[in-house]
Amino acid sequence: MNVYDHIASNNRKTALILCAFPIALFATVFLFAFLTVKTGVLTPPVKTAGPRLTPEQIQLAAAKDAEFRQLLEDSPWIMESYFAPAPPPPPEPSDLDLTVKNTMMVFPWMSLAAFIWIAISYGTGSNMILSMAQSRPVTFEEDRDLFRLVENTAIMAGLPTPQIYLIEDESLNAFAVGRNPEEASIALSDGIVEKLDKTELQAVIAHELAHIGNRDTRLMLITVAGIGCFTFFGELLIRSIFRSGRRRSRGKNSGKGAAIVLVIGIVCLVFGYVVAPVLRLALSRRREYQADATAAKITRDPEALARALTKIAVDPRIEALDASALAGNMCIANPAEPEGFRAFINGLYMTHPPIEDRVAALINMMGVVGSSGFRA
Repeated sequence: MNVYDHIASNNRKTALILCAFPIALFATVFLFAFLTVKTGVLTPPVKTAGPRLTPEQIQLAAAKDAEFRQLLEDSPWIMESYFAPAPPPPPEPSDLDLTVKNTMMVFPWMSLAAFIWIAISYGTGSNMILSMAQSRPVTFEEDRDLFRLVENTAIMAGLPTPQIYLIEDESLNAFAVGRNPEEASIALSDGIVEKLDKTELQAVIAHELAHIGNRDTRLMLITVAGIGCFTFFGELLIRSIFRSGRRRSRGKNSGKGAAIVLVIGIVCLVFGYVVAPVLRLALSRRREYQADATAAKITRDPEALARALTKIAVDPRIEALDASALAGNMCIANPAEPEGFRAFINGLYMTHPPIEDRVAALINMMGVVGSSGFRA
C-alpha cells in the first residue's frame, strides 16, 4: 500500500465513521429506551376514562337542578348515552411503541448536541489538544536548528512546514494535529528534542509528517471530537445528578427529571466508553506501521527511527496527557501510565502497536536478522 492508497483508505474510513457514528448512537439510545420501559422509568401513565354517573346519580342531579331536568326531557338521548355500556379502555401501548417514543424524544437532542460539539471541535480541536498537552509555540529566533530540521524534513516529505510546539516535559514523545497539511502542527516534548540525536529526531519528525500527509490527523481529530463529546456530557450529567441529590428539594417532578438526566448521562457514558471503542477498530493499528514506513522512506534511514522508538519506549509518559487517553493516542507512543479503572479504559482506546513490533518491522526494512542491535 503506497501513500496515495493509504490516504484513500483513510478517506473511506472517515466516511465510514461518520456514517457509523449516528447509527451506533441510535442503537445505544434505543437499547436504553427499551430498558427504561422494562423497568418503568420514563414510562408515561396510561390514561383511562373517568368514572361514569349511575342512573340514580343522574336522577338526583335532575331533581336538584331544574335546568338540567329540562335538558334531560328535551334531549332523551343524553340519558341513553349514560345508560349505554362504557366504551372499552384504549389499548395499552406496547413496549416497542414506548421504546420508539422515548428514543425519538431523546435521540434528536443528543444528535444536535453531538453535531454542534463535533463542528466546534473540528474547528478548534487542534488547539484544544495542544492546550491539553500544555504545549507552547516555538519561534524561529528561539530555536533555529529545530526550525530548520522541521522545514528540511517537510520539504523532503513534500509537505508545507507545520507549526512547531514544545511540551514542557522531560519525557520523550511527540504528536501531530491538523485538519489538513496547510493547518498542521507538530508538538515535541523537551525531552525528545534534548535526548535524541539529529538523525533520530528527524526520523520522529518524519513520522509525524507522515501522519499529516496520510490524513491520519484529520481522521483522529474527528474521532476524538465525537467520542469526547459523549464522555464529557455523560460525566457532566452524572455529576449533576449526584450534586442535586444532596439537596432536600425532592418531589415527583424533580424525581422524574432526575431520572431523565440520569438515563441520558448513562447513555452518553456507555456510548463513549463501550460503543465508541468498537468504532475505533476502524482506525487500524496499520496506520502507525504505515507512518513508520513512510518516515523511513522520507529520511531513507529506518535505523534512526528504530533507535528513536527504542529510546522513547523507556520514558514516553507526558503527565499533562494522563487524564486524556483520546488525545494521548495521537502521540508516537502511548504517553499515559494510569492505574486501575482508567488504565482499563485507556487500554480500550489503545491504537498503537507495541513498540517492539514496530522496531522489528523497521529492522526488517534494513534487512537485519535479529534484534540485538542495529547495523546496516
